[in-house]
Amino acid sequence: MAKSGREVDAQSVAAFTVLKRAVELDSESRYQQALVCYQEGIDLLMQVLRGTKDDTKKSNLRKQITGYMDRAEIVKKYLDQEKEDGKYHEQIKIEENATGFSYESLFQKYLNETVTEVWIQDPYIRQIHQLYNFLRFCEMLIKKPCKVKTIHLLTSLDEGSGKQQQSSGLQEIKESLQNHGVLLEIEYSSSVHDREIRFNNGWMIKIGRGLDYFKKPQSRFSLGYCDFDLRPCHETTVDIFHNKHTKKI
Repeated sequence: MAKSGREVDAQSVAAFTVLKRAVELDSESRYQQALVCYQEGIDLLMQVLRGTKDDTKKSNLRKQITGYMDRAEIVKKYLDQEKEDGKYHEQIKIEENATGFSYESLFQKYLNETVTEVWIQDPYIRQIHQLYNFLRFCEMLIKKPCKVKTIHLLTSLDEGSGKQQQSSGLQEIKESLQNHGVLLEIEYSSSVHDREIRFNNGWMIKIGRGLDYFKKPQSRFSLGYCDFDLRPCHETTVDIFHNKHTKKI
């Protein structure tokens, strides 16, 4: 079914909005995010091209698409070489009270069908909200396109009144993951301090605050209680690296 002119115009606006963001990210040397936006914007622009009847407009669109595709290919080759050399590093600064940084928004671009094993090192998976954070992270991992089979968690043991709560909470998560065909291996260490997440496709993410960077919601019925893209964050820094020879923590 042919699209109306209004629909094509709306898609065109959406495409160029995404591509404008791609150029901004590119100029800031945030190449991985820029590549994602280039790819998404090009796909949208291809849809606009298919719905355009005017030959002059079609010719101009083809030229623009070619230009963006050429730049995206250069960025992709640069990133591939950086990964190959083990030099890739990107830093994202999450400002105080910033939103839009759910686990899906932050990690999804690094997850694909090659991810089968994940290592998580975080000393603070103890309190109820931290256990829920870890559960939410695990939920993301079992969704497509991932094919995660094993999750390794290295954390510290709560030696206080929350010990039973931590133990039972992690056991419930372990059993729930098992029902989805995923093995959760839990290890405790009193000397663990660093926070990092590794995927066996080579990506490593270090978050200053670990998984616990979300602020407490204002109430049970406030925006952001369920959708963490709407949840304000604490200030923290996210460092992203790539090494094709990813090793266990």
